[in-house]
Amino acid sequence: MSDRQPVSVLGSTLILTLAAFIWGMCFVAQRSGMEYIGPFLFNGIRELLGALTLLALWAVFALLSVFRGRIRADSAPSQRRSLLIGGIICGIALYLASNLQQIGMVYVTASKAAFITTLYIILVPVLGLLMRHRPHWNIWASVGIATVGLYLLCINSNFALELGDAVLVASAVFWAIHILAVGHFAPHLGFLRLVRLCIVQFSVAGVLSMLSAPFADSVFVSTPLSWEVIGFVTPELAYAGILSTGIAFTLAAVGQKHVKPQTAAVVMSLESVFGLLGGALLLGESLSSRELVGCGLMFIAVILTQINFKARPRAEGARFD
Repeated sequence: MSDRQPVSVLGSTLILTLAAFIWGMCFVAQRSGMEYIGPFLFNGIRELLGALTLLALWAVFALLSVFRGRIRADSAPSQRRSLLIGGIICGIALYLASNLQQIGMVYVTASKAAFITTLYIILVPVLGLLMRHRPHWNIWASVGIATVGLYLLCINSNFALELGDAVLVASAVFWAIHILAVGHFAPHLGFLRLVRLCIVQFSVAGVLSMLSAPFADSVFVSTPLSWEVIGFVTPELAYAGILSTGIAFTLAAVGQKHVKPQTAAVVMSLESVFGLLGGALLLGESLSSRELVGCGLMFIAVILTQINFKARPRAEGARFD
């Protein structure tokens, strides 16, 4: 059986790379969509589309489980309550992170936004200090390198942080909080329950975004809202909602089965590279040499956070767990 494992690892890595590609290209869709509708409406429709997509996928997998005799009902109301509470908390964090990101992209290119958003991978272990997690020295080295990279990306010649950059950094903080929240509620969930958790969180984030849109979007767009305007941005909404939110999530969940978490995080962080390429090829965006160096440092910092420098104990025998 061992000769099959490398194939599954390679296949999982390719699946994760595909998810990272979908997420990276989504920065292009988000930037393009902002030409027509406001950030809160865009995210509201996107996240509700994602919830519907996941609901359909959940129904398919649940039916397959029924046919195979593997379906299990929730054993206690407390489990359903925990799933609901977890989904609401994760949904609120997602609402804040996604809308701050979308607001930042009013002022910042898709290429730049992709790399600043990647900061969440470094912030996760740093914020983990509040949960009494003790990060290794490479985390602090990564923070230092990322700080230099952010300086080159975000600080202009007048030593000022642009508004869009600051909003995106705040978005990265909430993305990190969202990841920690999901990490708290999701570890012991099976695949179907994990999908249900995400359906709840996307629904919560979508509803909150739709409720905010009438009051907040007028600050960012002046185009009167109409069905014709929404029609202009339908391809972007479909890509962001169905592919990026629904399909890519499923790909990531499947891809992480045979890949170590550190490897998965590095592969999925390629979304920043794909976002840079997508912005350049599809939107005609460009970065200065200074900003490109900043992107490179950010990417190095991300990879450094995922390397395990701890000494490995000597193997005392083969393990198959």
